[in-house]
Formats: sequence, C-alpha cells, structure tokens
Amino acid sequence: MKFIKRLFLFSLICIVLGVSTIFGFYYYVKPELPDVATLRDVQLQTPMQVFSQDGKLIAQFGEKRRIPLKLSDIPPELIHAFLATEDSRFYEHYGFDPIGITRAALAVLISGSASQGASTITQQLARNFFLSNEKKIMRKVKEIFIAVHIEQLLTKDEILELYLNKIYLGYRSYGVGAAAQVYFGKNVQDLTLSEMAMIAGLPKAPSTMNPIYSLTRAIKRRNVVLMRMLDEHYITQEQYDTARAEPLKAKYHVAEIEVRAPYVAELARAWMVDHYGEDAYTSGMRVTTTIRSDLQEAANEAAINNLIAYDERHGYRGAEKVLWKEGQPDFTQDEMAEYLKEQPIYGEMYPAIVMDVTQQSATVWVKDQGIQIISWDGMKWARRFITDDRQGDAPTNAHEIMAAGEQIWVRQLTQEGQEQPIWHLSQVPNANTAFVAMNPENGAVLAMVGGFNFIHNKFNRVTQSIRQVGSGIKPFIYSSAIDDGMTLASLVNDAPINKWDQSQGTAWRPKNSPPTYGGPTRLRIGLAQSKNVMAIRVLREVGLERVRHYLTRFGFDPDNLPHSETIALGAGSLSPLKLVQGYSVFANGGYSVDAYYIDRVEDPFGSLEFQAEPKIVCHSQCAGQNSSALNTPDSDTSEYAANGPSDTTQSNASEQAVDDQRMNGNTLSEGTDGHRFNENDFNEHPATEQYAPQVISEQNAFLVREMMYSNIWGGGNWREGTGWNGTGWRAQKLKRRDIGGKTGTTNDSKDAWYNGFAPGIVATAWVGFDDHNRDLGRTTNNPNLDDVPISGGESGAKTAQPAWIDFMSHALNDVPQHDKVIPEHIVQARIDRDSGLLTTKTDGSAMFEYFIQGTEPKEYVQDTVTNSLYTSPNGGEELF
Repeated sequence: MKFIKRLFLFSLICIVLGVSTIFGFYYYVKPELPDVATLRDVQLQTPMQVFSQDGKLIAQFGEKRRIPLKLSDIPPELIHAFLATEDSRFYEHYGFDPIGITRAALAVLISGSASQGASTITQQLARNFFLSNEKKIMRKVKEIFIAVHIEQLLTKDEILELYLNKIYLGYRSYGVGAAAQVYFGKNVQDLTLSEMAMIAGLPKAPSTMNPIYSLTRAIKRRNVVLMRMLDEHYITQEQYDTARAEPLKAKYHVAEIEVRAPYVAELARAWMVDHYGEDAYTSGMRVTTTIRSDLQEAANEAAINNLIAYDERHGYRGAEKVLWKEGQPDFTQDEMAEYLKEQPIYGEMYPAIVMDVTQQSATVWVKDQGIQIISWDGMKWARRFITDDRQGDAPTNAHEIMAAGEQIWVRQLTQEGQEQPIWHLSQVPNANTAFVAMNPENGAVLAMVGGFNFIHNKFNRVTQSIRQVGSGIKPFIYSSAIDDGMTLASLVNDAPINKWDQSQGTAWRPKNSPPTYGGPTRLRIGLAQSKNVMAIRVLREVGLERVRHYLTRFGFDPDNLPHSETIALGAGSLSPLKLVQGYSVFANGGYSVDAYYIDRVEDPFGSLEFQAEPKIVCHSQCAGQNSSALNTPDSDTSEYAANGPSDTTQSNASEQAVDDQRMNGNTLSEGTDGHRFNENDFNEHPATEQYAPQVISEQNAFLVREMMYSNIWGGGNWREGTGWNGTGWRAQKLKRRDIGGKTGTTNDSKDAWYNGFAPGIVATAWVGFDDHNRDLGRTTNNPNLDDVPISGGESGAKTAQPAWIDFMSHALNDVPQHDKVIPEHIVQARIDRDSGLLTTKTDGSAMFEYFIQGTEPKEYVQDTVTNSLYTSPNGGEELF
C-alpha cells in the first residue's frame, strides 16, 4: 500500500507539474500569440488576372500561384490522401496529437535535436499563417497553443479548407488547385489517384520531392502516400496497385494564356498598381478589359504577318549567330537543345540551329520541336539584304542562304494548296508595327498590338509612340473646309506650288505622290487620291490658325501640330491611339469618345470593385447631351439649320443607276449596350449615363465619310471613261461598300499608315522604324515568288493597309453589310463631273453628289462654266 500511495502521489505531482508547466508556458507566450480570429476574414494571396471582355485569360500577375477552392470542390480522394499522410486523427484530436508529440520528444532526448515533426494539420495551418519553419521547442509550444485556439474558433472542415488552399507545394504553387495546374495542367477534379497522391506527398519537402526537380523522389513519396491511404482503408488494394503502376508524367505548366494581348496586359497591370498599389499583385482581383479575343487574335495575325512580309521582301540579313564553322566540331543534339533553351520564342517565331544543308533544303533543330526540315519553298524568298533600298539576286540553292552551325529563326506556315504547314525561314524584323481597333460608339479598345513582340521590346507604339501622321491628317483638314462652307463638289487647283521662303532663301515646292497633276479637281477626288497640293490650297482657304484650332476638336494636342503649311502634308505628330480616336469622330457621326481598355474590376468573390463609365454616343433623345463644339464662334451650321430638315432624298437604287460611286454602306453602327463607363470616374456605384460631346456636325462627318469611301472605291464609270481609284483601292478585295479610310505616308516614307472604319469599328495600322532617321525604303520583284509581291517605294497603301485589310476580313466576317443612312439636312444634286456645277445631262458627264442643305450649287454648267471654272468665289488665287 505504501508503494501504491507513493506512486499515486508521484503521479499526482507529475500531473500538477505538467499542468503547471503547460499553464506556465501558456502565460509566458500568451503576449506573443496572434489573434487567430483573423482567420475568419483571411484573404488568401492570389494572383491578379486580366481577361478579355468575353472571359478569356490575357495575363496573370503575382509571385504566388493560388486557385482558392471550397472544400466541396476538392475530390474526396485528394482530401483522404492528405489526411492519411499528414494527420490520420484529424477529426478526433483538439488541435494537437499527444502521441506524435511524445514521439518527437523522445527523438529530441535521444538525438539532442528536434529531428522529427509532430504537427497536425491544424498546427501546420498555425505555422503557415503565424509562425516560421524553424525547429525550436518554443516555436512548437506556440504552435500548439495557436492550434488549440484555431480549433475553438473554426470547424474541422473550415480548418481543412484553409489548409488545402494555404499549403506551399513547390514551384510558386500554393494550395492544391494551383499545384494541379502547375504540375499537370489540370483542374483538381480531373486528377488521377496517382497524381493526387503525388500532390499530397509534397508538404514534407515541396522543393525537392516534386516530379520536376526529381521524378524518382516524387514517385517514391507518392508510393508512401498510396500505402498510407491503403492502411487507412481509403482505397482498395486494386486501386493501390493501379495507381502505383501508373507512370507519373509531370512538367511545369504556366498559366494557360488564352489570348495574346501582352501590351494590353501591361496597361492593365500599371493601371491596377496605380489604383490599388502593390497589393494588386496578391489581391486575386479579376480585371476585365474591353478587348475582344477574336479581334485581338485577328489583329495579332494581321499586324505581325504584315510586318514580317515587309521585312522579308527587303531581303535576308543572315544568321542570328554562328555557333560552329566548317571544320569545327558540330554541336551534339543535347548541346543544341541546351543552347536553344536559353533563346526566346517570339510568338510563332522559333530559334533553330542549322544541322545540314543540301541543294534545295536544310535540316534544322528547332527549340521544343526537335529535328525539322526547311524545304526550298520555305527559304527561296531569302535574297540578300543590301540596304533598305536594295536587295541581292534571288537565290538558286540553299547553300547561298544558310550553312550548318548557324542559329536562325523559323516559323510554321500553311501555304495555299497545302494541307500540312511547312517550316519557313524567317528573321526578327528591324522595322516595327502598331495596330489598334476601337468601338467608335464608346471608345472601347477592341484590339491592340503595340509592336512585333512584347518579349522582344516592351515599348507600346500604340500609346507611347508619337509619329508624323502623313496624309492621314487630310480628312481633318477637309472637315475644316466643309465647316468653312466648301463642298464635295468644290474645285481646287491640283497644280504645282512654288512658294518663296524669304527667311530661308529657298522655294518650297511640295509635290503630289506620284508627281502628277490634274488641274481643277473636286474636293472628293482630292482627298480620295491624297493630292498634296490640293490639301495645301484647302488649308490656305480656311486659314492655318483656324485649321490648327479646329483640329483640337478631335483631341489632338496643339503642341504636336506645326505652325506651318506642312501641317496639311502630315507634319503633325500623333500616337496611333490618338489618331484612331480622331477617325472615330467621322465614323460615329461627329462625337468625341475617349479610348479606354479597363471595363471592370472584381474581387476574388465576384463583388464589383470598379466599373468604367465611358461617354457614349447617343444619336437621338439624349437629354443634356453636350454639343459644345457646334456652339463655338468658328463653327458655322446656320446654312443648313435655317433651312430645316430635308423634305426629299433620292433612293440608293436611283443613285446607283446614275453613278458607280454610290456607296451601299453605313458607318453609323447601332448603339452598343455595354461599356457605359469611364475609367477616370473611380466609383463603385456609377452615376447617370454620360453622353459623348458632339464636336462636328453629323452632316460634316457624313461628307468626310463619303470622301473616305471614295478612297477605297473611287468613283465614276470605267465603261464610260470617267472611272478613277483612290489610294486605298486595295481594300476593294473586301467587297464591302460600307468601309472607308485614308492612307498616310510621311516624307521619305519614314512612317506608313492606314486609318479606316467599318460598321461598329475603327482601326489604325502603322509600320515604321523606331529609329526616326531610317526610312522604309524600296523593293524590286523577287522572281522566286509565284505571287507578284509588293514592289517599288513603300507607302501607306503598300506597307500598312494590308494589315488593315486582313484584320477587317476577320472582323467583318459575320457582320452584315450596312445600308447607308443619310442624315437630315443632306440633299443630293446632279452635277457636272468637271465643273462641280449643276447639270441637266444624264450621261457619263453627270453624277449625283451630296451637299449640306443650302450649300448645293445654284448655277448650271452651261451658263457659267467660263466664269466659275478657274476663279474662286472670293476672287482670290485661282481655285485657291
């Protein structure tokens, strides 16, 4: 009995000491214990994602990859794998496992160091949120107390859900959702049992037991997890055997980018950091842009293919690098693969190494593609580049083009008449490009290509590059002339100009391109055929300062507009984004809209954080709409306003019967029902709808559109000898009468533009060198190519318009052709083609033309041709 009493007393003392020690530890560390109540409102760090307006991923920003999941979304097998391996008594203990702690304590006594862990899932959660990973007794004590508090605060399922979303699983993946994507490119619901077991084995050593770092160690750890699941009766023997025998195939998967719009992604990233700070990277916010994925891909293909076509017709500049020469040891396949691993891929352009060259082909090793063949059809274009203006002779065999040991660039192309794509020799372009498309009704940017490749060069030429616009400025000059009282039938002298400059002691002699002159020419033809001398005379008629002031209506910075007559030839400088905004004014009927690209921002739970409020175009019943520009002193609308609405208009059918240039199209698209927000108004709850201000009259916009229709379709009747083409005639291949635009080429062809519109869309294409001193040059025909390529001097029509045409062929594929809508106060009159005066004739010398009511001619050609043909109405210079 004495022994029993002593044993009982000893036990009681041990219990009291143990409890006292525990309480002592608790009160000692209590001031340092965090408030676990924060777990109820914890926001897991998840990357910011950028999407197109149709919900496709454009980009993902943030160091940590995490896909938060509800416990109900995680497969039971995956949950069981973690429970069996990490904490088999999870649903039984109160936050810590005494048996595990005892085992760990014995290990400390034996080894003298904390060599084993005994952490439950709750303890791991406590460590991940509040503590470090150092193996110290005091950290373990804190971990236990925090775990107990967590168990008191949260349910077991809530703890498990937090753990499975928080745990680090290697390669910047946090949580099982991200791990499934990183290692297998799958959603967790699609994982096999073998893959689930591999993921569940990662917490022990995520950096070294993952299959990317060591497949052998990953398989060994997977098998341990499967055995634990079998021991805990979560799986059957058959499931165990099947999963263990399954090959483990894993590789690093980046975020699945569905739309290539890196320049837009960078704009969105900068915008988010500006508004939300650095926390934007870990906020899990979803940024929805205005980009349409189909139009973005069409813009990518059109702009980049056009740029490469320009670059290749100027000749092949040779290998990127020579890795070995004849007589030196060749690289092995492993050496080639290792070298190419460090080389970038630019979109569809891959780095490759030439292994062998025959008479008409070459064997190459392509990054990520292995051994491939370039046939003669894929390289015969490559005549030698000499200068931007000169190319060498067309090659006759592959040895003239490349040699073994050279690092080159290749693309896969599908040629017409061939089902399978072929590998095509290519090169990184020296020139660059920009392309932007937007909705003219609200300013939503629908597609943006800021350059050849974002990895190659991050400079966004759509928003950051200020370039001379060339003849792209002429529609705005002609708009000011219409505002000043001129008409599409007004005659302007298309004749050389010789202006003496007293300060320079030289004469200014601007020329047409090509240098041909037609004498007195109607305004419509002058813009459509981009007559330089006519634009200067129009500028003189309106007045330089008045034109400069007028151009500010379109959002152009007056500091970028020269104080000289060179403004009429495009000496002013604008970004492609500003230019496409300006053309939108003509396309939408006279309203100024601001380009924007962020539509809305949502938090990770779908709550709206921001929604844009663009000013939208409203064509009727718009209360309080601002038409400030039409009320300015130098805006004259009294002529047609005083006469009231037009009582009669002729039908499109009768127009077409009289003149081939009648256009069967409508640039005024239906008003959109989305994107009613402006990014400058950073409000969670948007206010009332805002309307875009009207800066030119609807009638003025209509007449400028008419001239830009003619830029593509020309006019007259070819059968009767009166037909003519505009500089944008290549777009006739689209076979649509509801498109219009304007070419733009600067002096010495340093910049090439095409700006144009179609129903519901306006787009601008630019090609040029980032080096402003370098011009786009000239080319000659390449006899090796079956199709006759572009040759001669580069220009807006040859160099930029092909991208615009290719883009529009996709953008308008499912868009029905729009009928022309004629605004009020626009009338038609039958005029003489040569004089622009009224006529009673119905033959080829006559045509119908549009006029703002009250500005149509009052005299007939047979009565006044001698007096009016060569003299301007105000008695100034002959036809200006």
